[in-house]
Amino acid sequence: MSTDFVNRHRQLREGFGRLRTVQPEVMSGFAKMHGAATGDGALTASTKELIALAIGITSHCDGCIAFHVHDALRAGATRDEVVEAIGVAVLMGGGPAAVYGSDALDALDQFAG
Repeated sequence: MSTDFVNRHRQLREGFGRLRTVQPEVMSGFAKMHGAATGDGALTASTKELIALAIGITSHCDGCIAFHVHDALRAGATRDEVVEAIGVAVLMGGGPAAVYGSDALDALDQFAG
């Protein structure tokens, strides 16, 4: 059964909101670090999101896949760029990354709808 990545993204955003309520300092720091790490710099925001996606795939994290496919597209990454990032993740992560790479392709189809 395929994961509903659009719903998973929504669930995680809600979960992060609850975490902000009980751990405001931690989540504020995380949000600040996230913004600093993923904003445009020497690398574009979309490139950074593609890197994060590849790491999420090799780390076997469906939540990371949901977030970073969504955010890569929002930052302007193309379908072809996401697909190539999936390929790099499979190269670096082998068989298990191919499983999560397939999930990332599902996420891409769902978010690009």
